[in-house]
Amino acid sequence: MLVKVTPPTVDDLLAASAWFPLLDSAAQARVRDELREVDVPQGAALCRLGDTPLHWYGAIEGLLKWTVTSGDGRSVTLGGLSAGSWFGEGTLLRGSPRTADIIALRPSRVALMPVETFEWLHATERSFDHFLLRQINERLHWFLGNFTAHHLLDTDSQVARALAGLFHPWLHPGSDPHLQVSQEEIANLSGVSRQRCNAALKRLQAAGLLEIEYGGITVTNLEGLRRRVE
Repeated sequence: MLVKVTPPTVDDLLAASAWFPLLDSAAQARVRDELREVDVPQGAALCRLGDTPLHWYGAIEGLLKWTVTSGDGRSVTLGGLSAGSWFGEGTLLRGSPRTADIIALRPSRVALMPVETFEWLHATERSFDHFLLRQINERLHWFLGNFTAHHLLDTDSQVARALAGLFHPWLHPGSDPHLQVSQEEIANLSGVSRQRCNAALKRLQAAGLLEIEYGGITVTNLEGLRRRVE
């Protein structure tokens, strides 16, 4: 008998977020009233480089990538954004145009918080400010780790680190063990060639850390994957 799975809601996203339960009831009510939800088809852009920032984003369902593309078509993926992720605060705080594209890797649903609501929380809710400080610090720490990994780790460890990053307990708390991403996308996240990435994934599979499947991979031993890059 098939069990129908109820899709997650905006309320589910908020309840599982580190910042929302800490707000007082009036602030929670305003946030709920002013959030709206959008569907982002696979391959479509949630926002583009150069856009004026109008929202803070929360991923309800799906998987998106944070990417920059050069004028000659080359691209680099800066990170994945899975269910539970909140993102875009840096651009709002700077008040400058967006510096990257956010593209859906599979059909996704995203909550949009208007910039006015974000700025109000930033100005009036101390707990929200604490969240933003931790969020920005965790993201900076992760990017510094990526830079170090690219120069010091072997290929297998670089790929393992990129995958483990999609399950970061603070930045991406709602990730599904099955990642519907291509090996090319994993290579971009890892900063290695597709051929080296494919070979590394096969070795990680042989080590019992993941399963390579059609249209993606499933992480079967997340703690083992994390230990690989400690």
